[in-house]
Amino acid sequence: MDVGRRFRHLHRYREIASAFVRYGFGYLVKDLGLAEVVPYRTFWNGQRKGVDKKSLGIRIRLFLEELGPTFVKLGQLAGSRSDLLPGHIVAELKKLQDDVTAFPFSEAARIIETELGDKLEVLFSEFEERPIAAASIGQVHLAVLSSGESVAVKVQRPNIRTIVETDLEILAELAGMAERRLEWAKRYRIREMADELGRALLAELDYEKERRNAEKFAVLGASIPYLHIPVVYSERSTSRILTMERVDGIKLSDKEALQAAGHSPAEIADRFVSIILHQVLFDGFFHADPHPGNALVLEDGRIALLDFGMVGKLSTTMKLYFSSLVIALRGQSTEGVIRAISRLGLIPDNIDQSLLHADVDELRELYYGVPLSQISLGDSIRRLMDVARKHDIRIPSEMTLLGKTLLTTEGVASGLDPSFSILKVAEPFGRRLLKYKVNPVRAIKRAGTKLPEIADWLWDAPGKLKELMTLAKQGKIKLELTVPETEAFMKKLDRIGNRLSISIVLLAFSILMVGLIVGSSINSESSITIGRFPAIEIGFAVAGTMLLWLLYSIFRSGR
Repeated sequence: MDVGRRFRHLHRYREIASAFVRYGFGYLVKDLGLAEVVPYRTFWNGQRKGVDKKSLGIRIRLFLEELGPTFVKLGQLAGSRSDLLPGHIVAELKKLQDDVTAFPFSEAARIIETELGDKLEVLFSEFEERPIAAASIGQVHLAVLSSGESVAVKVQRPNIRTIVETDLEILAELAGMAERRLEWAKRYRIREMADELGRALLAELDYEKERRNAEKFAVLGASIPYLHIPVVYSERSTSRILTMERVDGIKLSDKEALQAAGHSPAEIADRFVSIILHQVLFDGFFHADPHPGNALVLEDGRIALLDFGMVGKLSTTMKLYFSSLVIALRGQSTEGVIRAISRLGLIPDNIDQSLLHADVDELRELYYGVPLSQISLGDSIRRLMDVARKHDIRIPSEMTLLGKTLLTTEGVASGLDPSFSILKVAEPFGRRLLKYKVNPVRAIKRAGTKLPEIADWLWDAPGKLKELMTLAKQGKIKLELTVPETEAFMKKLDRIGNRLSISIVLLAFSILMVGLIVGSSINSESSITIGRFPAIEIGFAVAGTMLLWLLYSIFRSGR
């Protein structure tokens, strides 16, 4: 961010920096070089009473709530990143409340008329002034179209995009400063995290994207008889207005109301989980925020999904590898778990494989002998995320979003049926997907689609090989071989060479001594001397010393 833009956002910088001080993060203000934007009195006396007695997670949550909608939404999104943040902080972020005061009906009417280009009374035959729900991004009003359909109209808050974009610019700047100044910020890749969460938040501001998501879910879910996706009215929708079919039903969290209406909570739980798993493992396009408020049970037992602002996407490859991961977790296979995450390209080259195996083994031991009904898939994946964070394994955002989705789904299902096991439902889905993978007919079709690519590669191969040979002849190809622990290896070679040299010298000296002894025995009347000293006795002393040194060095090395 340039100086001019920072000056324009000076007031917001001051609010953020002052909030840091109030919740016990004043040291960050100093470390980031923001002390000059905080009033003197606030900096030294601004920390709220009793804040130092609260845990880190609570202080972060209160800090985000005070700074408004952008920070609340970012905190909620960060609450799904258990691979990046410690569990106690994630638990507090999940408590962030998105309920805010509704904005006036006059503002809502103005936005609708501006966006849709007509008077409210022309667009709708009825429109309730009081919203049924209000959140940080928008609020929902019930209405009736001129054609008679009952609808729910979601209206975006005034100026919310400007507010969010300003806050995201400031956060990007602060994250960049943190990475340049603080080692822990660089290690946690704060800038990358801020960018990723910012993109997710901006996507939620685009109601056109949510409309397209709903339409896609309707097409993909047509084969599921117990799923209902509300109809979207495109002609009454824009990037700031979303008009959908009004759906009346019972929330999944209201178990007593479901039973009173004649629905089996266990059956509803099974249907709900099956819907999400079908979206994950077959469609590769899933609802990423399936909390009880976003799912209703209709009178006929179907489940209606609502709010399609947050969705997850998985490629065919990622679906297959996730299936392998589920089966490996189900079978408590350490090698299977590591193989699955390796194929996802998550493990860095310099990882300590033995330590990783030990940690996954420890995770496996937690569930050894435990009945399947008592094993939580969501908890298993959360613990696996903890292992990943420990070993600096980078988890793709799609997988972390999937982990958060499964945790939420499992929590809803367990609330309906405490004995429910998501693994029992997930494993058959995974096996079906793996059978699909090895289906010979599909394999032949897939090979057929690859033939043009293979033919192009074969056609280009001679030319590429010729280019490679030309570079080799010109000496432009360099080959570098690195032997791990080269220095230690060379020292060992030196020691071996020294011992070998001593052995050869000792052997030569021994041969010489044998010659002297033989000569002395032939001429027994005279002894061989060096000066006045007897040569044979001296030779024995030298040879014995050399032999003793060689034996000592061998025994000392233990080899």
